[in-house]
Amino acid sequence: MDISITDEALSQLRDVASDEAVNLDDTLLRIAVVPGGCSGLTYDLGWDTTVQDDDELTEVDGFRIVLDAKSALYLEGSELHFTDGLQGDGFHFSNPQATRSCACGESFGM
Repeated sequence: MDISITDEALSQLRDVASDEAVNLDDTLLRIAVVPGGCSGLTYDLGWDTTVQDDDELTEVDGFRIVLDAKSALYLEGSELHFTDGLQGDGFHFSNPQATRSCACGESFGM
């Protein structure tokens, strides 16, 4: 699984984990692609403590990341960013496989 996370996003993830009292020793960051948004697909981030049989695991700078097999295909080569500027704040993906996205950048299509 080839996915990367920018330094800004890693810092924000650590802050969120701390604020939410998430123990990163036994909690994983689950990244998923789910149906939704005006372009058809959207990204979902959340904490998880279970790994399913078909999940793929990877680690980026100490963060254990889990993705279901279908999401892993959609996210191959993607980079997770965090921005807090005028363009909107939050986590955003740069996905080289996306062929279209909505105006707000929250959903994509392939």
